[in-house]
Amino acid sequence: MAPPKKSKKTKRKLKDGSKSNPLSEPKPAESKASEVDWWYAFWRKNTDSGAAIPTDEDEAFKYFFRVSKKTFDYICSLVREDLVSRPPSGLINIEGRLLSVEKQVAIAMRRLASGESQVSVGAAFGVGQSTVSQVTWRFIESMEERARHHLNWPDSDRMEQIKTNLETTFRLPNCCGAIDATHIIMTLPAVESSDDWCDQESNYSMFLQVIVDHELRFLDIVTGWPGSMTISRLLKCSGFYKLCESGGRLNGSVKLSSEGKEIREFIVGDTAYPLFSWLMTPYEGKLLSPTMTSFNEKHKAVRLLAGRALAQLKGSWRILHKVMWRPDKHKLPSIILVCCLLHNIIIDNCDELRADVVLSDHHDAGYKEQSCQQMDSVGQTMRENLAVHLQSLEVHQ
Repeated sequence: MAPPKKSKKTKRKLKDGSKSNPLSEPKPAESKASEVDWWYAFWRKNTDSGAAIPTDEDEAFKYFFRVSKKTFDYICSLVREDLVSRPPSGLINIEGRLLSVEKQVAIAMRRLASGESQVSVGAAFGVGQSTVSQVTWRFIESMEERARHHLNWPDSDRMEQIKTNLETTFRLPNCCGAIDATHIIMTLPAVESSDDWCDQESNYSMFLQVIVDHELRFLDIVTGWPGSMTISRLLKCSGFYKLCESGGRLNGSVKLSSEGKEIREFIVGDTAYPLFSWLMTPYEGKLLSPTMTSFNEKHKAVRLLAGRALAQLKGSWRILHKVMWRPDKHKLPSIILVCCLLHNIIIDNCDELRADVVLSDHHDAGYKEQSCQQMDSVGQTMRENLAVHLQSLEVHQ
């Protein structure tokens, strides 16, 4: 279905018979009809650009904004009060009208989804660069506050559902999710460039660490730290680490293995992470026993959930995948957080991403795998108990 052609409108005459100047003064916010018009105007303009845009209207909307119209409306409902109540100084479109909430949200989400420059996004909507900047930041500030409930550590009932799903699918009892980290690459002004932000691949970057469940939903994130850190150091700087070490997290009921050994709640991570009683990493080395190999296979299957979630995040919100041009390092964590919130909203609303959106390669392509040799004795015992349990299940199949 191609976007409908917009009918021509005659200029409104004033009482004295003269024609009004549409740019002379701001008009009221766009009407309900205009809220639909912005989409058709945007669709038509971008379809005519020669890009491979879907011809189906719903698919085209999802292509541009990553969400269905229903989810888009829900996001608008979250931020509406903030975008309406705060004076939208300067937020005027090319026809001299104040931008509707829907158009503001569309501008911000297109900026996050495409990663294109503010100039390019503005041209697509008929607004200036400064308007795109203002609108995007207002949206981010509002989402930080209004959508926070979409990223919380699960309560005990929800955690039991997660553990049941992971054990049913991957056979790991008491597993609560997977952890991974990725670099958000940026360029910095010469005055801000320093070794603190220069990572192992000589890029300036900021870290994002995530913990995900079986549905690729983010349960916990950590960001704002320089990419020059090791992943194990990043973990130890997080509030999640401190909670786990103090017994405030991953402290649910203990299960018994097939051998009668205790298995506490845990998450899985790759070799970049240390081995703790609550964080299982794979066995390393070439001469691994069948028991160790079997454990590594199950462990990897769960661990890849986090990698898939990050590939989906960066593929959906390309602003995180492209090299950011001189971002404000104090604001960048907010942008990352809101992209993670949008990721979770899509899952919570049972929305589905287009398959061609997800990254085709690794979320941290070009980065070598790190290796942390730290492991505590309780973690080693726990891993052995899990490995023997999995081997026992295979024997009794």
